[in-house]
Amino acid sequence: MARTVRFHQAGGPDVLRLDDVDPGEPGPGEVRVRVDAVGINRAEVLFRRDQYIEPVKQFPSRLGAEAAGVIETIGPDVTGFAPGQAVSVVPAFSQNDYGVYAEQAIVPASALVNRPDGIDAIAGAAVWMPYLTAYGAMVEIAGLRAGETVVLNAASSSVGLAAIQTANRVGATPLVVTRTRAKRQRLLAEGAAEVIVSDEEDVAGRVLDLTAGRGAEYVFDAVAGPGVVNLARVVASGGTLFLWGAQSGQPTPYPGFELGMPALNLRTYTVHEITRDPQRLLRATAFVSSGLLAGTFRPVVDRVFPLEQIVQAHEHMESNSQVGKIVVSVDHG
Repeated sequence: MARTVRFHQAGGPDVLRLDDVDPGEPGPGEVRVRVDAVGINRAEVLFRRDQYIEPVKQFPSRLGAEAAGVIETIGPDVTGFAPGQAVSVVPAFSQNDYGVYAEQAIVPASALVNRPDGIDAIAGAAVWMPYLTAYGAMVEIAGLRAGETVVLNAASSSVGLAAIQTANRVGATPLVVTRTRAKRQRLLAEGAAEVIVSDEEDVAGRVLDLTAGRGAEYVFDAVAGPGVVNLARVVASGGTLFLWGAQSGQPTPYPGFELGMPALNLRTYTVHEITRDPQRLLRATAFVSSGLLAGTFRPVVDRVFPLEQIVQAHEHMESNSQVGKIVVSVDHG
């Protein structure tokens, strides 16, 4: 039996339970992983509340799509992986089908990546979702190039920090929007070219000033909701506003008509566009691994909780006070 986090009804962090569950044996195309660390993501908070982009299909439900550990056993038709291999699990599946908040977890082999040398379990659970998300939208989909400008909000999240580093790596200029001054200096230290404090400054006016009136080629919005209209004002003609999160929890209007029908592209994006496409995932892992090797990428871990404190880990996520990734460690005694 393996201690496994499940929730028996939708709700706040207190619905999470540590249950003893038989992890089972992997089927075709699956592996069983001894989980050593788990990366906590906003998607799991939304799934737990049954407010995610896909509904919870049954209770009790498992949770989690990002982890680091060691392969225990492989199922039929699995190639390229072997027992004893250190790996990371990347978000490439529905949480209705698999969940990695556990001491042991079965996952599809297609959701595994080799853990580079020098990357321990904590870093291995913190690096992939943020950097695959940032790379996928910014480089693979948008084709971000040197000299271009990007605007980022929610930049103190793990994805936001990865996006700052990704923009810098390709020679683009990351302009960061944050609500208060509390995280301004930290964001500058993490590589933001400029930090715009939305509670004190006119975001659109500041971006236009910084870009000599041109605007930003790309805006990556993790908040959505009514604020999308103001962010759309800063998109350069023919540029694109990517919606890669919905932290506001509010309806998101289409801003084009209100702004006079500018040449605005509006696109949603999830990391599954990368992780569920083998060729894109191959390119993405190569990009991230080379960044780690060169030292231009470094996962920022905000805090590590033991598995027994999974409720507190989710409470910390919902506090929005973190800078970087929240990780849960699994002690196998």
